[in-house]
Amino acid sequence: MVITLTKSAVNKLETMKLKEEYSPRIDAIVAGGCGMSIKFTLVFEEPRRNDSIIEYGGIKIRIDRFTKRYLDEDTQIDFTEEHGFLVGENFASSACAIEVD
Repeated sequence: MVITLTKSAVNKLETMKLKEEYSPRIDAIVAGGCGMSIKFTLVFEEPRRNDSIIEYGGIKIRIDRFTKRYLDEDTQIDFTEEHGFLVGENFASSACAIEVD
């Protein structure tokens, strides 16, 4: 897995006053019931015990196992003033399981 940060994302992360105990982590937000969508965000929380760490130019990004399953092999993190941090492509599935008697 390769995580890349745009120049804009690197600049924003370098200017933020990050506390050591609150490092950036890619997080997956799951929505839906029949059909599923996953949106990726960058959150700043305490590390979780089983997080993987990917380092990019001295910036450590954490990823949990659940989120890692849905990220593309090459994932880019960008930053815009309008939208904040933008992480990779969102995942969507329209698969539905219907039980028939």
